[in-house]
Amino acid sequence: MDDYVAGKAWKQDKSLHILEAGFTLFSQRGIESVLMTEVAKAAGVGRMTLFRYFPTKTELAIAVAAWKWEEFIEKNSRLMPPEKMERLTGAQYMRFFVDSFLELYRHHKDILRFNYDFNSFVRNAQWTQEQKKPYVNIADSLGRQFHVLYERGAEDGTLNTDIPERTMFSSTFHIMLAAVTRYAVGLAVVIDSDPESELVMLADMLMTRFTKQKADQEMISRSKEENQ
Repeated sequence: MDDYVAGKAWKQDKSLHILEAGFTLFSQRGIESVLMTEVAKAAGVGRMTLFRYFPTKTELAIAVAAWKWEEFIEKNSRLMPPEKMERLTGAQYMRFFVDSFLELYRHHKDILRFNYDFNSFVRNAQWTQEQKKPYVNIADSLGRQFHVLYERGAEDGTLNTDIPERTMFSSTFHIMLAAVTRYAVGLAVVIDSDPESELVMLADMLMTRFTKQKADQEMISRSKEENQ
């Protein structure tokens, strides 16, 4: 058993060990360069056990992606207690959603590095609709979360609902994810300013475009300062 699992209590669910090992190796070295036998060794399982859970590297990569994103979404949701979440206006909820990408950049750059490589890997992979399902389910869960905030913003008048929900969700998700990823993997080189300050500025620009009430903007700013 190598250093990856040394000192860790052995869990009953061997698939979790495999997912953890896969994520560590994939995020450090890239999916293409990692052999399945290396994942098995890092997870402390036999080669046949690995292939019983995940017959192909594509299936393993998809499972790792779905597991890691689900884990992040769950951890991020804990930053806002349910009782406080219920009191948020639509615009404040939108701020929390946008700031989730800043949270990724600040504390989970390994996820961004993995996701960048994962997108390149699966672009050329032959994967079925059934294989895609775990990853698609994560995207659907984010869409449902955004629907709640959009409906709340429509009811309380704090979101600019002249912009369709699908457009607002897609543009927010892709703009922020692309931006934090570029900084996390080193595609954007910043010389005279702090990368995080530029990401915060981008988030503020999206909030200005998508929200309506000045008073609510002030509340968002105060909420943001309290949570930092």
